[in-house]
Amino acid sequence: MALVYAIQYYLYFALGLVALGIEVWAFSDCVRRPGTAFEAAFKRTKGFWLALTGGAVVVGLLSTLGGRGGFNLFQLVAIVAACVYLADVKPAVSQTSGRGGNQGPYGPW
Repeated sequence: MALVYAIQYYLYFALGLVALGIEVWAFSDCVRRPGTAFEAAFKRTKGFWLALTGGAVVVGLLSTLGGRGGFNLFQLVAIVAACVYLADVKPAVSQTSGRGGNQGPYGPW
């Protein structure tokens, strides 16, 4: 039975590290984007997304490296927030800021 608990602990720890990596990726991408690109893409402000993804990183750090070894509701909310940023906000902001794709700051060339 102890082996089952050990496997469960390490599996949750590995999932927590993956989630933390996604949260750090979302936060670091948000830091690098210009604030005007968020408004041009009709998304919330850069400060809002910095707070949301930064909070997700803090929750991920405390939950994963805190040593409890479980996956809780706060971690779920944090990873959802980071994934929403990466799946919805990042592509829209990338198009308006000229990063990604073939869309430059003055047109498609």
